[in-house]
Amino acid sequence: MKTLNLTRHTLLACAVTLLVGCGGSSAADTAALTTTATTAAASVVDTAPASATVIDNTTASATTALTAAETTTLLFVREEEKLARDVYLTLYNRWGTKVFQNIATRSEQQHLDIMGNLIATYKLQDPVLDNTIGAFTDPVLLGLYQDLVMRGSTSLNDGLHVGGFIEEFDINDLQEAIDEANAGSKPADIIAAYTNLMCGSRNHLRAFVGQIENNGVDYQAQVISQATVDAIVNSPEEQCR
Repeated sequence: MKTLNLTRHTLLACAVTLLVGCGGSSAADTAALTTTATTAAASVVDTAPASATVIDNTTASATTALTAAETTTLLFVREEEKLARDVYLTLYNRWGTKVFQNIATRSEQQHLDIMGNLIATYKLQDPVLDNTIGAFTDPVLLGLYQDLVMRGSTSLNDGLHVGGFIEEFDINDLQEAIDEANAGSKPADIIAAYTNLMCGSRNHLRAFVGQIENNGVDYQAQVISQATVDAIVNSPEEQCR
């Protein structure tokens, strides 16, 4: 479990470093963002629980016993979806660009609810204790939310690049989660949910890249490979379940 968390949070810290290049930040800004993500990542890895707290939920029924790593990932993805929703709603309020509102309200909220239902099914303690925009249990995600909102508030182009970053990060993270589940207890419902969320992330990436390129800017990959990004944006929008 700690190895998986280290991989995820190290990637997050490195990706934030890449993100700051979108708007031409100063060296001081870059160092501050990187330090924030790296410090928070180390804190989460060191304090990662061996298992999640179980709650009494007599209406829920899970068919598979999750491993500790799968449980940690499920809880992380729940807040990760809240991160996307909250950043997009904040950037919509800043720029008034519909792509942020549409993805936040029509898709990310649905993804957040799907993960919440799975947490109830597996009788886990929901990390989303406060649904307020910008409230997070995971300090890594709290720091990332603040960094992304700061970056996305610089210009509309930076905001759209923040959207691209979030979706690339989600695609990478969800594939890791699927691989973990397939190698572990193989929970069919969770794997199906992750697959559906990743389908949505590919569509969102298409939307953000389309907006960026319509503004005359060539989009450069921020987390996953350029070849993977190109393959996604050059293929038709998908019908996700």
